[in-house]
Amino acid sequence: MKKIVVGISVIFCLTLWLMSCGGRASEDEQGYSQEEELPIDSNAIVVGLSQVGSESDWRIANTESIKRTFTEENGYFLIFDDAQQKQENQLKAMRNFILQDVDYIILDPIVETGWDAVLEEAKAAKIPVIIMDRKVQVQDESLYTCWVGSNFEEQGRKAGEWLAQYLTERGRKNNTIHMVTLQGNLGSTAQIGRTEGFTQILEQYENWNMLERRDGDFTQTKGQEVMADFLKTYSDIDVVISENDNMTFGAIEAIEEAGKTCGPEGEIVIISFDAASAALEAMKNGKINVDFECNPELGPMVSEVIQKLEQGEAVEKYQYVEETYFDPTMDLETLIPKRTY
Repeated sequence: MKKIVVGISVIFCLTLWLMSCGGRASEDEQGYSQEEELPIDSNAIVVGLSQVGSESDWRIANTESIKRTFTEENGYFLIFDDAQQKQENQLKAMRNFILQDVDYIILDPIVETGWDAVLEEAKAAKIPVIIMDRKVQVQDESLYTCWVGSNFEEQGRKAGEWLAQYLTERGRKNNTIHMVTLQGNLGSTAQIGRTEGFTQILEQYENWNMLERRDGDFTQTKGQEVMADFLKTYSDIDVVISENDNMTFGAIEAIEEAGKTCGPEGEIVIISFDAASAALEAMKNGKINVDFECNPELGPMVSEVIQKLEQGEAVEKYQYVEETYFDPTMDLETLIPKRTY
């Protein structure tokens, strides 16, 4: 526990109202640099968080979960850094946290590789590092304390299993099915897991033809751009696998602009991931066939890990959050208002 953080340039939180609008802050709006001592309650647990960015509704909800949990009222002092989708920004933030001698570091890594050196530095400084959401590939797994997040590979498998059942129920089990995939940031854990999981099912069906997979950057703009190009290139797309909701929104725009339809009553089946409230609204309006949840509410789980470590207790290396899926047969009118993201 730290009384002060001295003489380090600290990037503080994006304001919640700005993030809720889905915008990207300017440098001044993101926070400020401070070269003076920052008073901290001597009993507070100081936590540094390096977040990927604010590229999607899911990411914004994930950040809000952390901020709601790591409050002064709960005994924490949170130093937040928005990496704006750049690994070099995360490496810089991590090293700042180490210099500040924080109690714990939470890292949501943009990509899985390239972390060994900075994690070695954190270990040498005796600062536990908790990996959140996306994973890291390191030669020595003792460099981080644990990982908390979603089983992305299982999400991908379940999506493939759902599609197989869906096609069977509609008498299309033996039909040739042409599909495309909007992938997230290539090399990110969500992209790798969802792609690999779906591929495991894809390989079981010789009549499933994956026309192309392409990086959609987990953003609506890029999703729309890539989907528009797919539609120009391929005239026979039956299924779109979109690895997050924001890319799905872009794909729907492109499909409708091309004069085609999607959803349960449309020409193209849409499989999405994240299950944000906005996507369930689109599902209710007949645009999405199924959406596999990626629960962003990781704040309480990470806090539980820290509290156990504070008591000297051991923690499990891999901890998965509970998740489900949604389709139009469910009572979406009742479910959507209960969603926190």
